[in-house]
Amino acid sequence: MNCGPGIAMRRLTAEEISAAVAELCIRANRQLPEDIVGAMNDAKTSEPWPVAEATLEVLCRNIEAAGDMELPVCQDTGMACVFASLGQDVHIEGDFKQAVNEGVRRGYEQGYLRKSVVADPLRRVNTGDNTPAAITVELVPGDSLELTVVPKGFGSENMSRLAMLKPADGVEGVKRFVVDTVKTAGANPCPPVVVGVGIGGTFDKVAALAKQALLRPIHQRNQDEFYARLEEDMLREINLLGIGPQGFGGRTTALAVNIETMPTHVAGLPVAVNISCHVTRRASMKL
Repeated sequence: MNCGPGIAMRRLTAEEISAAVAELCIRANRQLPEDIVGAMNDAKTSEPWPVAEATLEVLCRNIEAAGDMELPVCQDTGMACVFASLGQDVHIEGDFKQAVNEGVRRGYEQGYLRKSVVADPLRRVNTGDNTPAAITVELVPGDSLELTVVPKGFGSENMSRLAMLKPADGVEGVKRFVVDTVKTAGANPCPPVVVGVGIGGTFDKVAALAKQALLRPIHQRNQDEFYARLEEDMLREINLLGIGPQGFGGRTTALAVNIETMPTHVAGLPVAVNISCHVTRRASMKL
């Protein structure tokens, strides 16, 4: 498709998007990312508490069995959070939102995944197909579309928190809020957890930052050395809580703390914590 001198638009159809999302929904629910699997195996090897080690062994066997048998890793197959990095030189033929939701509908049906979404938060009637998805779109340079599907279970989502701290609370205030959030959550989010932390922005943006922090592979530290050290400090403090795998005690309460930040107002210090369980699922595809 040509849209004028020097401007070439790549065409993607709604059907291509739907097919990709359907595949990602199934893959994400059956196969955990390599970084999560590796971290779980490492934790099993290094965990000194026998009950915790045995618990991690069971969790690792479950992850392996799910992949081998093509079954969901967890019975809560989550609400489909779909992140799209959309190239500015891409033209979508059809309705993008409808295409994504059609993909979720197909994926959850074809993959025999549990449908957990209700159409209204108070009237609680199940939509029957796990739609609508929670969709986040970012415009980027280029002529490709990268899709990431994150099935988010609510055992961990329900343990997440947001606070509008004062600037005077500083680093220690942020650390205290994050560690206390994990401590209050206890065994509810099925530890060992991955902790996504957003700092800065506004009330709405900081929650998005915390969710996006969960997209980063857990062996990759923040590129800013200051925040990389803060991630390591908070992980150490969280693992000293003694909650352990599934709440049975031990030193493996969290696999990682990932921090994402953005500028904020001089009068504010927003902080959000989005907790993910040991089944931290994500699958990506570039079209």
